[in-house]
Amino acid sequence: MAIGFQISGTGITTETIIPDKTLTRKSKPKVLSAKFGDGYEQRAKAGLNSIEEDYDVNFINRPKASADDLVKFFDGKAGVTSFDFTIPDTNDTTATGEKTIKVVCSEWSTTYANGDHYNVSAKFKRVYAP
Repeated sequence: MAIGFQISGTGITTETIIPDKTLTRKSKPKVLSAKFGDGYEQRAKAGLNSIEEDYDVNFINRPKASADDLVKFFDGKAGVTSFDFTIPDTNDTTATGEKTIKVVCSEWSTTYANGDHYNVSAKFKRVYAP
């Protein structure tokens, strides 16, 4: 699979949607800490999946029909239903240089670019679900 994700449904393309190269990954560990009076601090990971990951994904200068398909897909998922998202990962054990994770799209926006073309920006949040 190429980097990106597939969308499907009534009236929506089934092609793999590839984000622009401005894909941004933000990671933030969840940490439990206890501070003691003598300046000592004890830290521990908070749970099994203790690193939160957010992705800023952009689809720049896309034809209106493609932008509409993306928005329809995100509307259908409504920030609740997860989908597979393939990202670059050179530490992947399958030697493809990619790995597939589950994400939800927590927010998205559409901007008129020019002519019949639009920009769609989205924020994906990694989820740990079957």
